[in-house]
Amino acid sequence: MNEKTNIIWIMVDQMRSQAMGCNGDPNAITPNLDQMAQYGVNFRNAVGGFPLCCPYRGALISGVYPHKCVPGHEYPLSSELPSVADVFNGNGYDTAYFGKWHLDGWHERDGRAALHVVPRDRRARFNTWLGYDNNNSQWDCYVHGHDEDGNEYEPYQLPGFETDCLTDMLIDYLKVKVDKDQNFFAVLSVQPPHDPYTAPAEYMRNYNPASLKLRPNVPCIPGVIDQARRELAGYYALIENIDMNVGRVVDALHALGIDESTQVIFFSDHGDMHGSHGQFRKMTPHEESIRVPFLMFGGRSKYNGRFSAFNHAPVNHVDVAPTSLGLCGIEVPHWMEGYDYSAARINKGELLDPPDSAYLQSVVPTGHGNSVDKPWRGIVTVDGWKYVCLENCEWLMFNLNEDPYEQRNLTHNSQYREKRRELMARLKKWVVDTDDNFKLPDV
Repeated sequence: MNEKTNIIWIMVDQMRSQAMGCNGDPNAITPNLDQMAQYGVNFRNAVGGFPLCCPYRGALISGVYPHKCVPGHEYPLSSELPSVADVFNGNGYDTAYFGKWHLDGWHERDGRAALHVVPRDRRARFNTWLGYDNNNSQWDCYVHGHDEDGNEYEPYQLPGFETDCLTDMLIDYLKVKVDKDQNFFAVLSVQPPHDPYTAPAEYMRNYNPASLKLRPNVPCIPGVIDQARRELAGYYALIENIDMNVGRVVDALHALGIDESTQVIFFSDHGDMHGSHGQFRKMTPHEESIRVPFLMFGGRSKYNGRFSAFNHAPVNHVDVAPTSLGLCGIEVPHWMEGYDYSAARINKGELLDPPDSAYLQSVVPTGHGNSVDKPWRGIVTVDGWKYVCLENCEWLMFNLNEDPYEQRNLTHNSQYREKRRELMARLKKWVVDTDDNFKLPDV
């Protein structure tokens, strides 16, 4: 295989950043992810800037903000928008996508999305695409699509647990690429640890709900605590299974002799509240919902934590594609709106004019239960502040440096009036710079 760098995205669904051993979770068993963090780069302040599957994925694939591509749940990604696969295809890479897509705009009210066939022209022009639009049943997962030879596959059921089977598909693909001496950009996208929180038995037995340590911002309400413990047991079991499969991918790269030439990026689309602030699932701007794991790793022995100084960088959904292109030395196209963080991995530790904050959005109401079902906009800054507004109304303001669990809302505290004005000015600039039309309040 030539000197080009290969890229693998491993994207999981609804995994919050806090749920890894390397990020301090006492319940999590994540030895492989912890090793990625040790020998690679762990962006502890990465966010899912729109904490919902479809908008995040639209921004990920298109490189533009959700209000310009996929503004809400079950909205389609336009096939006319250029995609990250187009750029890799145009630079001599083979491209492949395995697993959850959720970008075809299929509505579950019209039938099970797992059996909906995404048309060939709506798969963002990946050379290989084998996946499904959406599926909330990890033991009953169907995939369809096409291979690099143009063969089309009707939906067929995977023979086992989703994460295991999709990882098998990726590893088989890697073997073919090595045999053909082809460089690649490959995506593995799995539904877990999204609910339902049921993992294979060998992982479920490792977690006793009664012994789990809850985050300090889970209120002492019996119903909240009981639900959080019950669901977290399955959640951590799913994450341990994910970690095992990440290890399988890394081992396969080593066995195939391409571990030093392949960069693996592990991330999630959003987090999961699990009872924090009395809430569950996603679609709030709180830390458990917006903070996501984001690890960059290549090889087993390089770097060794060398760039831990980048832990603070506010990586967002639109940054993943530019960063991946940067790792490969490919020019980032003008239409991608994100920042290229590749220097944190491949250079000597200097980012040129990095963002001072990340832009947070909820563009249209979702209709979801356990959700803040109103549009909102916000920012999180590199110096540890969060500020969020509803339409024409200030809502949340936290100093995360002294209040990481967001238990003291400073929005309407007159002592912080000047800081509030400063944060509002920065938020207004994000609205203007991204051509958003959100109505902010006067401050």
